[in-house]
Amino acid sequence: MGEEKVKEEAMGIIGMFQVVPRLVVFDLDYTLWPFYCECRSKREMPSLYPHAKGILHALKDKGIDVAVASRSPSPDIANTFLEKLNIKSMFVAKEIFSSWSHKTDHFQRIHSRTGVPFNSMLFFDDEDRNIDAVSKMGVTGILVGNGVNLGALRQGLTKFSQNWNTSQKNKQKWISKFSQKPDASEKIDQK
Repeated sequence: MGEEKVKEEAMGIIGMFQVVPRLVVFDLDYTLWPFYCECRSKREMPSLYPHAKGILHALKDKGIDVAVASRSPSPDIANTFLEKLNIKSMFVAKEIFSSWSHKTDHFQRIHSRTGVPFNSMLFFDDEDRNIDAVSKMGVTGILVGNGVNLGALRQGLTKFSQNWNTSQKNKQKWISKFSQKPDASEKIDQK
């Protein structure tokens, strides 16, 4: 499937959801591209997974910002590859550095840079431990087995929408619980 066809399908998928993330964050190695940067040379011409570029363009066209969170020990190679693939300028934040703290440092920096709350972010990664760590921060995370693709996009937007709806219901319960006037039993206790 060509890039334009993927973009068209991705835009259709995004259009099916009433609630979408403000920011979609991607890991690089084995998420956007099928290799580890540190095992490659800057002189090579990299390639993305087949659906990746179409999905990135669809998100941008729908007004959804995109960012990178990568624990790569070779940020120079990663940045060179983003440039060679003509996608570097698409990202509102690029946090590419080696870290022992899964992706939590990356997300703290992305949040500081963009101001987007964690619960308004969707994240794609190929490692469970990274998904688990950022999910505890409130980020909706999706594990990709063979790179980001249209199926993962649909799964991610579905899970994001479910998480958002649950958080809104909980917020409404909290507001109604704590904004009610005291009931009769509380008035008796106060006398």
